[in-house]
Amino acid sequence: MIAYLDNSATTRPDDRVVDKMAQCMREGYFNPSSVYLPAVNAFREVRACREELLQAVHGAGCRLIFTSGGTEANNLAILGAGGRIRGLKIAAVSAVEHPSVRACFDELARQGVEVRVIGVNGKGELDFAALEKALEDGAGLVSVMQVNNETGAINDIPRIHAMTQGRALLHVDGVQGFLRTPFSMKDAELYTLSGHKIHGPKGIGALVCRENILINPRNMGGGQENGLRSGTENTPGIAGLREAARLMKEYDMGELMQKKLHLIQAFGAQVENMRINGPDPAAAAPHIVNLGFPGVRGEVMLHALEACGVYASTGSACSSKKLKVSSVLTAMGVSPTEAEWALRFSLSPKTTFEEIDYAAEKLGACYAQLRRFQRR
Repeated sequence: MIAYLDNSATTRPDDRVVDKMAQCMREGYFNPSSVYLPAVNAFREVRACREELLQAVHGAGCRLIFTSGGTEANNLAILGAGGRIRGLKIAAVSAVEHPSVRACFDELARQGVEVRVIGVNGKGELDFAALEKALEDGAGLVSVMQVNNETGAINDIPRIHAMTQGRALLHVDGVQGFLRTPFSMKDAELYTLSGHKIHGPKGIGALVCRENILINPRNMGGGQENGLRSGTENTPGIAGLREAARLMKEYDMGELMQKKLHLIQAFGAQVENMRINGPDPAAAAPHIVNLGFPGVRGEVMLHALEACGVYASTGSACSSKKLKVSSVLTAMGVSPTEAEWALRFSLSPKTTFEEIDYAAEKLGACYAQLRRFQRR
């Protein structure tokens, strides 16, 4: 049996998504920028997806720019919109952001912008006093996650936007939150999403922004996406994203939370001293939990589980091969030793209770064996 519990890294595309993409490649392969009827129909399909995604984030009065995924969308938001803020001297970013956001702020720092890193507490909650101080000092751009990709902590976006409104642009990285936790564009100026996190294809994402936000394009060329992201549109990817978003709306996130809580209970029954890193699971996102297994390094446990057909991760898939202690857990005050024990388990609406129970059984056996080799 296989238990795939790494859905924050990527999800298996739904068969209906694959069918839509195949149909688009076989029948709707025309370039949306051309002027004959089949191409106009392709353009209409792209427009329909754009409109449906805007509705999903309550984005009336917003525009949506298709990108190659969450990383490009974050770059376009931070460096594209941030580059148009006249006299930007200070920008603020939370200490637990994804590498695609952190790297953008490193680039802003190289350009002479003072970057304020806003800390979090042990539950992953933002230091609002530090954010307020950054805003008082003139921060013109703020970036935070909707849902943390390693712990499932949910940021209080309405509260953050109430602080930034009229003072700074707020960018929300919604890659892990889109269609899994509530969100409205009334609470942000910029929002990013990705297709392959919701059973859609890789290679497609989007930036949603308010109509009045100025953006420097980072792809130059034929002027697609209103000149903000040139390049022939990825119509099969857009078709897949549209279908994936439609299907995600049909799933019950309450049931997904029940699966996550069942996982925690089942795993805890196997490892009595198991640690939960981050917020109260019931108050976090319904699909992510970070657990620690004392005395066994996460990397070792990861490969032991892999041998049993159970797949998890030690953190962000974009940095997991670097084999270092999670910067997210470190920022939350988790000790280096305890951070070494951590594994992230992430579910999807397609995850079954049988998969979870199988994973729990194998976890218990692996832990019992590995615990005997604990370093002393």
